[in-house]
Amino acid sequence: MDAPPEREDCGPFVRVAQLMRDAGVHVPEVLAADLDRGFLLLSDLGSTTYLQALTPGNADALFGDAIAALVTWQRASRPDVLPTYDRALLQREMELFPEWYIGRHLGLVLSAAQRATLLRINGLLADSALAQPAAFVHRDYMPRNLMVSAPNPGVLDFQDAVYGPITYDVASLFRDAFVSWPEERIIDWAVRYWEHARRAQLPVDADFGAFYRALEWMGLQRHLKVLGIFARIQYRDGKSGYLEDTPRFLGYVRAVCGRYAALAPLARLLDELEQCRPQAGHTL
Repeated sequence: MDAPPEREDCGPFVRVAQLMRDAGVHVPEVLAADLDRGFLLLSDLGSTTYLQALTPGNADALFGDAIAALVTWQRASRPDVLPTYDRALLQREMELFPEWYIGRHLGLVLSAAQRATLLRINGLLADSALAQPAAFVHRDYMPRNLMVSAPNPGVLDFQDAVYGPITYDVASLFRDAFVSWPEERIIDWAVRYWEHARRAQLPVDADFGAFYRALEWMGLQRHLKVLGIFARIQYRDGKSGYLEDTPRFLGYVRAVCGRYAALAPLARLLDELEQCRPQAGHTL
């Protein structure tokens, strides 16, 4: 790994790698480190990501391994080791949606009423997230960051790990930025995680319906964040291609809003923005 110190601090990667290895998760071994110059020598986890390997036929087996690894990671959870996924961080993440997706990508300015609606929804999502039991959170536990390896999976891109809502990584795994699955399969995998977590005595809700609601609302917070991040990558960082996947996330957002009355105002806000599409010149 070559990460110039003026651009990226390798310290969190090294610390979290050790934390995950101690927990029993398969991550790269740090063989040598020169943090002052941003160089790490890492063991190799192979070249095939879950994103490349997943098919409808092998998804149950691969996701079964990913669920087992996630539960192993969460079982090691304890406070005051990783940064806390607090309300301020949740809100900062959700602000990326109006700033970068609505403002920069769509070229729209929210009215006072629309802004108030979005703030109310953000508050509901933050309340739901903070009401959950806390665990170690990878924060980007998705198929692109999981490698097909032995033992399976190998886990990458964990340097931003925090201590926060227990459903976050589950939502990341099954409602991915780059691949979608039928809702019935997602529910089935969520049940498998929930059952595995309960056997491991993790503090998931004893009622699956309540657990799944928390998971969906957590996923919605992430979807709004990612919509903003993809727009920022395009316009600030000059990297194309990410915005092509925004319809997938908008689909996730609309589906969740359609299942919960408290989130219906967000669906109406999206409808209002869509009506401005000719002026914005973009498809919502």
